[in-house]
Order: sequence, then C-alpha cells, then structure tokens
Amino acid sequence: MMARKTMARIARRSCLFVCIGATVLFAACASSDRPKPAELPANPGLIGVATAWTARQGPVSFPLQLAVAGETLVTASDDGTVRAIEATNGRERWLGSVGESIAAGVGSDGQFAAVVTRSHQLVVLREGRELWRQRLQTGVWTAPLVAGARVFVLGADRSVLAFDAASGRRLWARPRASEALVLKQAGVLLPVGDTLLAGISSRLTAINPTNGSERWLVALASPRGTNEVERLADLVAGVARDGTTVCLRAYQSAVGCVDTVRGTLLWTQPANGHQGVSGDGRKVYGVESDDVVVAWDAATGERRWSSERLKYRALSTPRVAGRSVVLGDSFGFVHFLSTEDGAVVDRVATDGSPIVAQPTLVGKTLVVATRQGGLYAYRPR
Repeated sequence: MMARKTMARIARRSCLFVCIGATVLFAACASSDRPKPAELPANPGLIGVATAWTARQGPVSFPLQLAVAGETLVTASDDGTVRAIEATNGRERWLGSVGESIAAGVGSDGQFAAVVTRSHQLVVLREGRELWRQRLQTGVWTAPLVAGARVFVLGADRSVLAFDAASGRRLWARPRASEALVLKQAGVLLPVGDTLLAGISSRLTAINPTNGSERWLVALASPRGTNEVERLADLVAGVARDGTTVCLRAYQSAVGCVDTVRGTLLWTQPANGHQGVSGDGRKVYGVESDDVVVAWDAATGERRWSSERLKYRALSTPRVAGRSVVLGDSFGFVHFLSTEDGAVVDRVATDGSPIVAQPTLVGKTLVVATRQGGLYAYRPR
C-alpha cells in the first residue's frame, strides 16, 4: 500500500520513468502544484554586475554541463551543435555538429570535446571536427570526462568506461551496479590528482584511471525506505572541491565531504535537495527541494545560514563567484547572494527561460545558459 501511494504521488508530479534493459530511470522534476514564489523585491545592485557578452545557440533540454579549458568555454545544444567560445569576449573559436540530438555533454580538455547522443553514441571532436564515435550499450545523462588523453563515461546503468581520446579504443569497463532504479540526472564524474571519482548510487568510488580498478569507496548516505523510489540516493552533479577534499550531495538524502587521499567521510548532514553543491573552502552551499539556500561549514558540516528569499523559484545548482553565491532560476533570473549571510546583493535577467546549467566561472567571467539557447556572460563592474 505504501509503495502504491508513493508511486501515485510521483505520477501526480509528472515524473518520468524510462526502462533501459532491467534498469529504470527516475527523473527528478518540479511539482505541478508547487507553491507560487513571492514577488522579487527591488534589486539592491550592490555589486554592479555588467554584461560582458551574449551569444545564441539552439534550445537545451538535456542536462547540460558547460566545459571549461583555460579561457575557453565549450557548450552544446539539442540539435547536435557543439561550439567553443572565448570566455573573455564571446568570440566563437570553432563550431561542430554530431548530426543528431545530444543527451549528455559537454566534456573537454581544450583539445578534445565529447558528448553522448540520444542514440547512445559517444562522439569525440577535435577543433569542431568529428574524430570518432563509439556505440554505447546504455544511455548517458552525465557529461563525459576528458582528462589525461582519455575519455571517461558514466552510464545510466552506473557502468564506467574509459576510451583512448585520440583513437576511440576502449581501454577498460567497470560493470554496472545491481540497483534497478537510477536517477535520470547528471551524476558525479571528476578527476582528483591521479584518481577518477565516480558516483555509483549513494557511494563515491575512487577508480584507477589506468585500469579501472577500485581504490576506495565511501557511502555518503544510507538509503532508507520501503521501496526503490524512497531508497534512491544517487550522487548528483555539482561538486565543491577544495584541494583533495570534495563535498557533494546524495539525492534527497544528505550533503557531505570526503577526504580523497584517505578515502574517508569527513562529515555528512541530512539534506533534502536534488541539485549539486558549490563551495569556497570555508562553506559549502546548496539548495533544498523548496529552494531554501543553505550554507554548511566546510570543516564541520554545521549549518551556518539559510535563506528563504528565493523559495519556490526552481533554482539551479549554485556557483561561488568571489564573495557571492550565484544561482539561476526557472524565470531566467540570475541571483547573487552574499556568502556571509545569504543576503541578496544583486540580480540580472536573461531571456526569461529557465537557467539550464550550473553557472560557470571562466577566469573572472561568469557564464549562464538558458533553455531557449541564450548564453550570458557577466563580470563585476
């Protein structure tokens, strides 16, 4: 009975279930009966944020992750277009196409750029020209990681694969986990030193990037519940890194920090959110499911402040930029909150469509992308 009630509640929220083999994907979504957000107050304009440049690309409906390589930003759109942009002035460095709709992207190291299409093709480009493609056995929602002359892929079935970036030869593969239900949302895949970190369910796994062997495993949350939906606690994209410490979120379960040298959990706190986190070495910042913004002490996990000023605005994963926590919302606004107390210090408007990727910092330039295909770059005056 409880399982039926849970599934009915999810159905009312118009969430999506997609079957791939024996794996079911659960898509996080906003409730159709979400409370109406309060009207925004007058913009305090304390920073004086200036628009550095704007650009257009096609609409974006997949979990876009903007890639940064030096002063270059690499982005993509639904129609298969991949482009590299100089973040200082918005000039296009190169433009390419994979010829079909994109499901996950973008990963880039400045030389290679990688995306996965909706037909499960891993496609790698160099200077906008397709270099190679490989058919995958699973869907992908997380942008491929390009690092160390390799391309790493985290599958929707939680498999992890490595390919040679130049030739496309598969180097190794880690089989998928046994869980039947996974989140249709970008997960955790990043390098720290000579280690590849991957989110496998609620566990952060350290992998030897040379051969795929496991070095250590840390559970950020202990999934609980009476059914698979309630026990879902995948690690989600948006990681705060300070040296060898990474802090991250387990979906609707917890926020915590991990020492990646020793492979130990430093702290964890219950947290009911579905977006990733950001940090500045002193605090870790995240958004709860009702869009209350929370700051935790990076060393202890103690809650430092919370802000309800943007409640129910369907906020993006935050990004720390200087002394501000930057968040986009579903109405196309970009909000700047003080890292000290969560007070709103500035706000800018884009094209009115939702911000679809975590705000990205390239040098001193902050870039946001919208669902309608707008790219907006900002700098303090």
